[in-house]
Amino acid sequence: MNTDSSDVRSPVPYALRLIDPDLLASWRAEERPSEDVALVASGGERIRCCLRDAAAGERLLLVSYSPPLPAPSPYAETGAVFVHAEKCEGPERLDRFPPSWEGRPQVLRAYDERGCIHPATRVHEHGSTHDAVAALLAEPGVVEVHSRNLAYGCFMVAAVSGPTPSRRA
Repeated sequence: MNTDSSDVRSPVPYALRLIDPDLLASWRAEERPSEDVALVASGGERIRCCLRDAAAGERLLLVSYSPPLPAPSPYAETGAVFVHAEKCEGPERLDRFPPSWEGRPQVLRAYDERGCIHPATRVHEHGSTHDAVAALLAEPGVVEVHSRNLAYGCFMVAAVSGPTPSRRA
């Protein structure tokens, strides 16, 4: 896995792809599988519906999630993610990596159009995560990048090439 970002191409604009709102609604309506858990945040849990860390006392759901890939693939994975138990306002921006998550060690897993892991995949530990994601999306053949927690491997957020509104609707 490449850990050096000095050899990547010029960055491109990208959009963060969030968990489908209908799926979030079904989890919140308790139509979710019984292995999912409702809990009260200790503080610091990374919330995937609004792309920020939880404050102590917030009501969360810990759910099983399989982020979509560009195509059906043997690389599809399912893992645990935290979301708010009630509807939230979502992230402040969709055109940048969440500021509170910037610079945290993570795996930036690149995918090609077949849903296969691309060799541009890397561990990102220093510098701007936003710039690293944009540069990976500029690599030939990369169509999507997933940020994953370095220690646990949990999915954090997906990024795809292209412009997006800078603020939530």
